[in-house]
Amino acid sequence: MALLLRTLARQGTCLSRPQFGVFYRHAVPMGTTAKEEMNKFWDKNNKLNRPMSPHITIYQWSVPMMMSITHRGTGVGLSGGISAFALLALVLPGSYPYYLDLIHSLSIGPALLGLAKFGIAFPLSYHTLNGIRHLFWDSGKGFTLPEVYRSGYVVIALSILTSIAAIAYM
Repeated sequence: MALLLRTLARQGTCLSRPQFGVFYRHAVPMGTTAKEEMNKFWDKNNKLNRPMSPHITIYQWSVPMMMSITHRGTGVGLSGGISAFALLALVLPGSYPYYLDLIHSLSIGPALLGLAKFGIAFPLSYHTLNGIRHLFWDSGKGFTLPEVYRSGYVVIALSILTSIAAIAYM
């Protein structure tokens, strides 16, 4: 019996779903291409009037959804910014104090300077704090919907507060 099962399994026969008392295969017929199979798939879906997968614009946006997108965006932005800064530090002539004096000579107003500092501090604090939130999730804590929303609001509030504190300190 074991030999028969092994032989049938090797040949790709499905033993779990007999149809009319006869075993059948789940294999794609030889000689078809992936494009032909995809065309068959879409033709079948059109004939059965099945809906297409929904577009992102129909979803109701939620705090966890926005925080996930923002976490990814800040991660990409921070790594891109650090990489660009490192590359410019290697390529551009002059030293760090030279470029710092250059920025001071532009006479940027305090509002614009504070906004620029916030633009650097907020993504860093948000990504760090949301990463800590993800570490708690990795340990299996905070998965109920109220906890997800509560921790999300805490991360947003702490990110704003730490960014303002960093600006005041700088």
